Amino acid sequence: MNKLFISLLTFILLISCGEKKSESKPEIVKEKIIKQFGFTLNDYTVKRDTVKSGDSFGSILEDSNLFYPQIYNIVQKAKKVFDVRRINIGKPYSILSSKDSLKTPQVFIYQPNLIDYVVVSLTDSLWAEKKSKAVKLVEFEAEGVITSSLSETMEEKKLSPLLSNELSEIYAWTIDFFRLEKGDNFKVIYSSKFVDDSISVGLNRIHSAYFEHRGKPFYAIEFETDPKKGLVEYFDENGKNLRRAFLRAPVQFSRISSRYNLKRKIAFYGRVRPHRGTDFAAPRGTPIRATASGTVTKSSYTRSNGNYVKIKHNGTYSTQYLHMDKRGVKVGQFVNQGDYIGTVGMTGNTSGPHVCYRFWKNGKQVDPLKQKLPEAKPISKELKEKYLVHMDPVKKQLDAIESNVTFETN
Repeated sequence: MNKLFISLLTFILLISCGEKKSESKPEIVKEKIIKQFGFTLNDYTVKRDTVKSGDSFGSILEDSNLFYPQIYNIVQKAKKVFDVRRINIGKPYSILSSKDSLKTPQVFIYQPNLIDYVVVSLTDSLWAEKKSKAVKLVEFEAEGVITSSLSETMEEKKLSPLLSNELSEIYAWTIDFFRLEKGDNFKVIYSSKFVDDSISVGLNRIHSAYFEHRGKPFYAIEFETDPKKGLVEYFDENGKNLRRAFLRAPVQFSRISSRYNLKRKIAFYGRVRPHRGTDFAAPRGTPIRATASGTVTKSSYTRSNGNYVKIKHNGTYSTQYLHMDKRGVKVGQFVNQGDYIGTVGMTGNTSGPHVCYRFWKNGKQVDPLKQKLPEAKPISKELKEKYLVHMDPVKKQLDAIESNVTFETN
């Protein structure tokens, strides 16, 4: 028995000694390549920060060991592209420096917004260039039921408030969004903009929409009517243009602060005085647009109107825009519907920033919101046929969006 045990033990030891132990090789971890702003950041020492109160372009570079003569040369070379005085508090910037012990600054990158950025070379070959990040468009679907207002419904659904503004623009002459009813509902197909794959930079635009108001359906589907100009308009399911010859408002994303009223008491004067305009309240500097195509007949200033512009659209209609901060057009200039003509201000007799929009029909001032204004030029027969082919699958996609409309029963 002992001999058998010794033989087995010897056999095991011989096998063990004959085995070659596997040597574990060290794991090679490759450095992740990080590319941003057109640079491989791994090649630099990267400093990221935001502009703080008291900072200037010069002081930021001084903190990175660049000195006045160099900074002056950089500013002179960059000024045609980048006004260094316009860096704003809270905006991010990056400095890419050499990886050696000197850490010499090579590149300054300033981001005025999430999409655009400015690159300033700090080396011997000084230059500056404005660039933009690649924007990715992502399509979304959304729906909602009105319980009190469109904006509140959007907020409940955690949707961008810009969707409300876009819908009100699209349906401006079809639906009165100040008189929506409980149970009205909508569906939208829209796209949003993203940079760096996941950072949202806002709404792109609505591509199609369905709005049910007082039980009546209203479709709005975009269609490019002029590829050369990139003109996109919205049509219903029958090919009827939703646009009118006039925009409903001269400023986007605004509210009516005072309507046309011949018996209104004007706070500025402290007495009853006819108000022959419609006031659209908006922050100072908001762009004002021509509500229809026409020729500028007046671009001037008076004590009561402040800076103002008047446009003749045809033999029947003219419009006027009062209390501008700045006028952007000259007499005799032709403008298209939607063109910039100035900015909102509070010049002349006014108590707050707004544009007073006045509307003439056959030489008489009237309330534009109560006029049955002419429709936009109808789509051609050829384009209509193309539109109906384009519209059909889009309408089916809208119809397929599941709506959470519920009906109360007695």
